[in-house]
Amino acid sequence: MNQSPLGPRRHFEPSVFHPENLLREARRQRGRPDGPVPAFCVLDPDGDLVRALRDAGRCHEVAEWACYHTAMVATALPCGVEIGIVGCAVGGPFAVLVAEQIFAAGGRILVSITSAGRIAAVAEPPYFILLDRALRDEGTSGNYLPTEPYAAADPALAHAAAAVLDAAGFGFIRGCSWTTDAPYRETEAAIAAAERAGILAVEMEAASLYAFATARARSVLCFAHVTNQMARTEGDFEKGAQDGAAEVLALLDALARAGLGLP
Repeated sequence: MNQSPLGPRRHFEPSVFHPENLLREARRQRGRPDGPVPAFCVLDPDGDLVRALRDAGRCHEVAEWACYHTAMVATALPCGVEIGIVGCAVGGPFAVLVAEQIFAAGGRILVSITSAGRIAAVAEPPYFILLDRALRDEGTSGNYLPTEPYAAADPALAHAAAAVLDAAGFGFIRGCSWTTDAPYRETEAAIAAAERAGILAVEMEAASLYAFATARARSVLCFAHVTNQMARTEGDFEKGAQDGAAEVLALLDALARAGLGLP
C-alpha cells in the first residue's frame, strides 16, 4: 500500500487551524455578538427537531452562534434548561466540524440523535439506541485517534445516561452501531457481517464524534433513532408523530433534568 504524501498521521500533534479562530473571523465578518452558546447542545442531523420547533414557534436563533455553515436555534425544555440545536449536520466530517465549534463557543455537553437503519432485528422501528460504541468505517475518526476497530462513548457518561433514562421510564436499547460515510454502499455482505459482529444499526456520525470526544476530552453522547431498514420495502422510514420530535424532546428533557454532563 502506498504511503500518503502527508506521511503518517500525527494524532498527538496540535493543529494549526483552531475552531476558536474560525469563530472569531465569522463573528467579525457577520457582526455576531461575542458570548456563549447554551451549555447543553444537540446535533439533529435530519433536521426534524428544528423543523418541528420552528413550525410550532417554540425556538429562536442563537445570535452568538458564529458558524459559517449552520444556524443554531434554542428552546427551553419542560425542565427549564435551554438547549441549542444545530440541524442537518449530516456525516462524520460535518458533525465533528460543528462539534469542535460548539465546544469552542461554550458548549459543555453535546448529544447527537441521528436517524439510523436497522441491522439486527431487536425491535420494530422506530426506537432509540444509546450507543456505547461505533464501528469506524469512515475517515474522520482516523484523524483523531490511532486505528482501532471501534470508537467508544465515555463509559461513565453512557452509564449515567442509561440510569437517567431508565429512571424516567424512557424506552431504549444500549448497543453498538456501524458508522459509514458511504450509505449507498451498504451491501448485503457488509450488513450480514455487521450483524454477526453484534452491531444493531448503521448511521453516519457516531464513530467520528466519539473519536473526537476521546481525543479532545469532551462530553459527547450519541443516540441512533432506528427508523428504517434501508428502504428495502415500500413504506419504510417511519419516525413516528412529527418525525419523532416529541420523543426526542422527552429524551433530552430526561437527560437535562438530571443535569447530565453539566456543571
